[in-house]
Amino acid sequence: MRKVTSMKYQFAILLGTSLACVALPHAGAAQYNSPVTRHERQSSQDWSEQDRIDQTYRLAAGTHIELSTIYGPVDVETSDSDSAEVHIVRYARSREDLTSRKISIELTAKGLAIRGEKDRSEEPMKVRHRVIMRVPRNVDLSAESINGHLNVGEVNGTVSIHRINGAVRVDRAGGHAEVSQVNGSLQMTLAQLVPQGLDIKRINGTVNLRFAADLNADLAVAEFNGAVNVNMPNTSILHKVQRQAFRARIGLGGPPISISDVNGSVRLDPAG
Repeated sequence: MRKVTSMKYQFAILLGTSLACVALPHAGAAQYNSPVTRHERQSSQDWSEQDRIDQTYRLAAGTHIELSTIYGPVDVETSDSDSAEVHIVRYARSREDLTSRKISIELTAKGLAIRGEKDRSEEPMKVRHRVIMRVPRNVDLSAESINGHLNVGEVNGTVSIHRINGAVRVDRAGGHAEVSQVNGSLQMTLAQLVPQGLDIKRINGTVNLRFAADLNADLAVAEFNGAVNVNMPNTSILHKVQRQAFRARIGLGGPPISISDVNGSVRLDPAG
């Protein structure tokens, strides 16, 4: 078995085109008080130079939201509204450093794209980012190349998460979900399992999945450095080899749950 070790990620910038949404008036920094952790207070003291973006956009149902190349933690809250608030702070030690690692917000043909600028400088921590968003639940979300934790609220559409250097938590995914290359733990609740199933691979930490509805699925876990615990009703274990392979039928069987290359335990539970 190939053991998962800590990962170094090459951040990629995705390309987008054209307009799709409507920007609302500037939200203004004074109208938003972002939650500040001790780490962020330390960043604001030691990295005293900063700039920020506070914007609001109106989004149609089914819009795609893309996040990529963010050098810091990301929190995405969701609600029943049709607008998205985007709040971004960039920290640096000097004003000159703030000329690098800029973040752009673009209205594309698919929806809303928040993309960081790749930094090829020799100093890895020139600029830090902090991103907080409040978006509609009725969206598709993709996030990749994030150097920090990623927390996502309830999303009714598809969820695609790749290359995250930190823990990942998704409160609820309503559509197809795929997650790969996470250097931290993964916690995810799924409202349902669509025919495409669930694909999770290369997780450097524990995987904890919770299911909000009666589950009928075929589970396959391969190359894991820990235990596999399936606490779902009507589960039949079909095949089990310690730390190499685990297969089970949950309920009547059905959509695939594929989990592989995990440096930790795997757990499936009903949502409480």
